[in-house]
Amino acid sequence: MTRVQLEHILRAAGDIADDIEIIVIGSQAILGRYPNAPDALLVSVEADVYPKNVPARWELIDGCIGEGSPFHETFGYYAQGVEEGTAILPDGWKARLVPVKNANTRGITGWCLEPHDLVLSKYVAGRDKDRRFARDALRFGLVQREELELRLGTLPVEPGRIEQIRERIRVDASS
Repeated sequence: MTRVQLEHILRAAGDIADDIEIIVIGSQAILGRYPNAPDALLVSVEADVYPKNVPARWELIDGCIGEGSPFHETFGYYAQGVEEGTAILPDGWKARLVPVKNANTRGITGWCLEPHDLVLSKYVAGRDKDRRFARDALRFGLVQREELELRLGTLPVEPGRIEQIRERIRVDASS
């Protein structure tokens, strides 16, 4: 997905949900801080989003411009409407959201996860594709190990899981 495609999704999701603010929590949130992120981080054709002010309308977004929709068939990418608590994020993440608002979003503000918060959510999810994304974000210098470790302690997960993620960060940062 490209930044222009994300802006299209933001515009459409905002119109559908009748909300001028859309939260982007999936991997394509990287496009908020890094509009020209490395291709290895842009393989997804979906953007995980929900309306900030009316979060219950995530289902409306998913039904209208989600996977298999005419939007998806027409453009080749889509919005995955998600619930507000889908991603497990470190304390203070809302204060660090990165805004995307320009002529292409037509007044809609997309609030993208800050890259360190995004990568930590990927470590918590722990799927293979999430690990690859986290490793690549470290490898390309889009996130720093020290900042990940600093925020790691504020994740709402059990201490054993924190240590497991800390070790994964250590390994990924040294590869």
